[in-house]
Amino acid sequence: MKPVKVGLLGTGTVGGGTATVLKQNAEEIARRAGRGIEIDFAATLDLEQAKKVGLDHARLTTDAFEVVNDPDIEIVVELIGGYSPAKELVLAAIENGKHVVTANKALIALHGNEIFAAAQKKGVMVAFEAAVAGGIPIIKAIREGLAGNRIEWLAGIINGTGNFILTEMRDKGRDFDDVLKEAQELGYAEADPTFDVEGIDAAHKLTILASLAFGIPLQFEKAYTEGITKITAEDVAYASELGYRIKHLGVARRTVRGVEMRVHPTLIPHRRLIANVDGVMNAVLVQGDAVGPTLYYGAGAGDTPTASAVVADLVDVTRTLTADPNNRVPHLAFQPDQLSDLWVMPIEEIETAYYLRLQADDRPGVLADITRILGDLEISIEAFLQKEPREGVDKAEIILLTNRVQEAAMIKALQQIEALQSVADKVTRIRLETLG
Repeated sequence: MKPVKVGLLGTGTVGGGTATVLKQNAEEIARRAGRGIEIDFAATLDLEQAKKVGLDHARLTTDAFEVVNDPDIEIVVELIGGYSPAKELVLAAIENGKHVVTANKALIALHGNEIFAAAQKKGVMVAFEAAVAGGIPIIKAIREGLAGNRIEWLAGIINGTGNFILTEMRDKGRDFDDVLKEAQELGYAEADPTFDVEGIDAAHKLTILASLAFGIPLQFEKAYTEGITKITAEDVAYASELGYRIKHLGVARRTVRGVEMRVHPTLIPHRRLIANVDGVMNAVLVQGDAVGPTLYYGAGAGDTPTASAVVADLVDVTRTLTADPNNRVPHLAFQPDQLSDLWVMPIEEIETAYYLRLQADDRPGVLADITRILGDLEISIEAFLQKEPREGVDKAEIILLTNRVQEAAMIKALQQIEALQSVADKVTRIRLETLG
């Protein structure tokens, strides 16, 4: 049987890794797929670089639309990234009856509903395993391996840059800005790190995971997002003293009132496996009603780890090229006409526990005022630390861990606490999840 001809859009880090893996493991891949898979046509802005990554025998062009319009190409691999022209290219490929493999989490999170509807209409597949957590097969695990479960919740460290920064802050007591600079020098963070450190990248991925887990349409605009730029070395140290570690966590949870979908810094008990995922590594913890908790760990980025997921999708698509389109695995795990309209809850409606750090006058009665405000709103204190004023500072530092409470109540409490004359500046608030 003739090899499947693939059109590659983008020959950067992941595109080059994909070419390398396909060439390096060609025999093994053909054995798994039932036929060979070869890159026949590639679009690149750097023709010489494309040749260096093993595409010297492929046709090359600088116009990506030439690839998606080529009649010989059966599968288009989109590795350009971003929203445009990626969206236009993917939709053109689908319209031409070609299957699509992509690693573009932003594209799927924002435009996936439209793309999957177009693919359903044309009877083609859109595979996107590489869009979430790099080489970790988390999408296949949720969509297929856990298909017998009602997913209750999932929580993930799904951005390696943020995890590297928080790990360095914990292990070496360094400040955020200092570690971010090193992350940029090492190539872990972009020159503009906003998507990573503000949680936007993780929110793209969480949007996809929540849709797969709960059978809801993709709704990126409803994901609550909070970054790690305000986390201090003191917060990291105090959390450790209390038995917790701070991670930039994506959480999706099904509740009786709706679905939580949120990305924010989170205290996690240090004994949890996911709390010990360090550096640039990723991990996703999934709770199913039948299987219980399962943890998926591995490299969340990089050329060959991400290429591993791209090639796995190519193998899946190749296996089903002749299959009845109505019997394929649905894009979002549930049959298209079975997606539910579960309400995605605003952040004010969610319930979680909290870490609070504040500076207050070191005199009798101050703590009583704070605990009275919390008590009036039925917020109980689970743990407490008070640090003596540092030299030259007349304020004591108070650290509190609270029980689970609705965020709206906590917002009211913080407004009242910050209005006290004895309390200086804003109260630092970090959410806490036990993940039990």
